[in-house]
Amino acid sequence: MKNRTYQHLFILNFAMLCLCTSGALGRYISLPAPLIIWYRVFFALLFLGSYCYWKKYDFRLDIKKHGVVVGLSGLLMSTNFVAFFYALQWSNVAIGMLSLFTFPIMTTLLEPLVLKTPFQKVHLLLGGMVLLGIYFLAPSFDFKDGMTQGLLIGLFSAFAWAIRNLIVKRHMGEINSSLFMFYQLAVAVILLFPVLFIFKEAAVVPQLPYLLFLGLVTTAIGHTLFLQSLDHFSVSTASIMASVQPIYGIIVAMIFLQEIPTERSLIGGALILLTVVVESRRSLR
Repeated sequence: MKNRTYQHLFILNFAMLCLCTSGALGRYISLPAPLIIWYRVFFALLFLGSYCYWKKYDFRLDIKKHGVVVGLSGLLMSTNFVAFFYALQWSNVAIGMLSLFTFPIMTTLLEPLVLKTPFQKVHLLLGGMVLLGIYFLAPSFDFKDGMTQGLLIGLFSAFAWAIRNLIVKRHMGEINSSLFMFYQLAVAVILLFPVLFIFKEAAVVPQLPYLLFLGLVTTAIGHTLFLQSLDHFSVSTASIMASVQPIYGIIVAMIFLQEIPTERSLIGGALILLTVVVESRRSLR
């Protein structure tokens, strides 16, 4: 049993490694955020659809039973993606990713209300540690400053992500996780389709290799594995453990974008990493 738990923890961390590449790519790709996200979800839809077809999954969806949840989760996922990439473009990888990772705190407070699960006080404490870590990473709280604006839209992105995860959790046992992600991507492709006409002058072709990587590794693989982890962990546990993602993202940004974190960033990152270690040990027990 413990070996299987270690396996699930490894898969969850690999998912975080895939997902963390969105930070560096969001800063590097020189296209408007909504346009990046449309190509991201479009390529992810193609990759994941091919995988589901190869696995011979039944693509039929019970619209009466699952239509609303698929549509709503697809809308929230689109909102999260676009807002997060604006946060990255307005600030930097550290601020963008760490503002998004207030979502464990939001999830901890919302899960007992939405899913009627028992409230665990330790999750509030661990969420507070994440919040303290993010405090050290925030450069200032001047609302005219681009960094602060990036932080605020990152918080909005986090709220959309927390609500989406809670909605998905209620139906994870009813729909295959790969198909669930496929349906959400299809909704996102449809909702964001008008951006192709709004930004029709954008130079997309030079950015295609990065958009393909964003669609396959970051989105199709990373998000599907994260959804699978919700079968084995509570939303709060998975969310708090996923707080390691900004650490991975900052390291990737250091290597490829030469964005060197400050001393405050290192302190904040250490607090977040400590939270992940504590929650991992709790989940193993």
